[in-house]
Amino acid sequence: MHEHRDVAGVIAPPPVLFLGFLTVGIAIDRLMWRLPIGLSATLAWPAAAALFVAGLALIVGAGIRFRRDGTPPAPWKPTSAIVAAGPYRFTRNPMYLGMAAIYLAIALALDSLPALLLFVPLMVVVDLFVVRREERYLEARFGDGYRTYKSEARRWL
Repeated sequence: MHEHRDVAGVIAPPPVLFLGFLTVGIAIDRLMWRLPIGLSATLAWPAAAALFVAGLALIVGAGIRFRRDGTPPAPWKPTSAIVAAGPYRFTRNPMYLGMAAIYLAIALALDSLPALLLFVPLMVVVDLFVVRREERYLEARFGDGYRTYKSEARRWL
């Protein structure tokens, strides 16, 4: 008999997805074809630093909200509350936006065009196999409460 588990059923832990795509992009760049992005260091490094700091701030702020609201941030654990404060007022996915910003920061800092190009398929995978699964789970678990929140905060930006 199939047992239903009270989790979102994401394809993989999101940090693993981000790190995996980044690793493949950097490996392609360093081991197969050295393809630079082509930005000067005077542009790339400040942009990378700003993206990294913004991404880290989003992740930390979202993590603090999860802790305050008493629910685990891991999508493979049952959710006990809808987190709608802090960065969640503006986006339903601040942790994934933070990871995306850090990914872009590293691709820029390493001047890796393959890593940068893999960002698009990465975000498609995250959207389809993580975010949308989480949304179905949260809607089934919290019903109108989650639907109301969805109408008030954007999925991404």
